[in-house]
Amino acid sequence: MSGVEVAGIIVAVFWAILISFLAVALVRLAQVLRATTRLVSEVTDQAVPLLADAADTVRSARTQLDRVDAIASDVQEVTSNASALSSTVATAFGGPLVKVAAFGYGVRKALGKGDAVPGGVPPKGSRRTVIVGRTVPAARRRKQKG
Repeated sequence: MSGVEVAGIIVAVFWAILISFLAVALVRLAQVLRATTRLVSEVTDQAVPLLADAADTVRSARTQLDRVDAIASDVQEVTSNASALSSTVATAFGGPLVKVAAFGYGVRKALGKGDAVPGGVPPKGSRRTVIVGRTVPAARRRKQKG
């Protein structure tokens, strides 16, 4: 055998080893691709029902939000109506009630019942002695009596 034939055999052996390594790598790659395909199909089988449930949940949440929005707008309308009613009542009755209260206070003062306590019984020691045209304080009353 000549040197060229030995070199050809060595190159052929290296090619055979290289091809065998490539074949093993391709077999492993095929196994990885099969496992990945299996995994993707399992994830798809589980994800589709989950996505359908999520879509139903989002629809339900949207319906509930629409209801809450309607309730909030109704509450806002009721609040504005109550505010308008309160200002109307204050305008309609506030002024006249203040006038009636002031008139009642003036009448009580004019009749001399402004010092009366609730129930109509004045406390002891709060009586006044009236001399024609003026009121005598309690200290002077004692001097006059004594």
